Amino acid sequence: MKLENETFIVTGGASGIGLGITRRLISEGGRVVAVDIDAAAGERLTEELGDKAHFVHGDVTDAQIATTSVAEALNVFGGLNGLVNNAHASRQKPFLELEQSDWELSFSTGFQATLNFMRAAHDELAKTKGSVVNFGSGAAMSGQVGQAAYAAAKEAIRGISRVTANEWAPEGIRVNVVSPLALTPGVEAWSKSQPAQYEETVAKTPLGRFGDPETDVAPIVAFLLSSDAQYMTGQTLMADGGTQKLY
Repeated sequence: MKLENETFIVTGGASGIGLGITRRLISEGGRVVAVDIDAAAGERLTEELGDKAHFVHGDVTDAQIATTSVAEALNVFGGLNGLVNNAHASRQKPFLELEQSDWELSFSTGFQATLNFMRAAHDELAKTKGSVVNFGSGAAMSGQVGQAAYAAAKEAIRGISRVTANEWAPEGIRVNVVSPLALTPGVEAWSKSQPAQYEETVAKTPLGRFGDPETDVAPIVAFLLSSDAQYMTGQTLMADGGTQKLY
């Protein structure tokens, strides 16, 4: 297995896309420290996946949780080979209706959390010549209506990903971005609140559906974390059924 005995941190790793990633990395031989604010989801995760999964209960906006997660990876599994910054919460509103708290929610759970975990993980990833996978969004690239706070945070994440890919390359650390279109619980809720927008997105997707977190998105993340992607850094991979094209 490609990820045999390697250890990864996955934020938001107990539900949605994060859960799919956690399952996939473990199926490829890896071990995962899953960080999530949902304690019940974390309990279910460890019951399902056993001692290959270690749960850290915490809010990713807290920089101390990032430090704790790295320490847990070292204490429980003996090292750290990769980091997946998946967690992100946001509210969808027209631009002029967004309040300061809406911007703060998206930037704290998305951009700032990504920043905190990258800072905390850097030294250990430098030791193992590890990999970072951050998350972008087609909503940002297309300027999707109602997604200003989310889009802004996602593009900020892509910005620091490109910079750190250059700055950390001499240390052997690769930094890439995945931009998914996946049927998560959050997307299911969105499809009910904005059915016209949801159907429009499906209609514009060449493969005609939203992806499955575990079988469509997670394998791309696993690839980027593996040695198969050893010559890739600073890239955005679109796991979106062909919705967006980057040239």
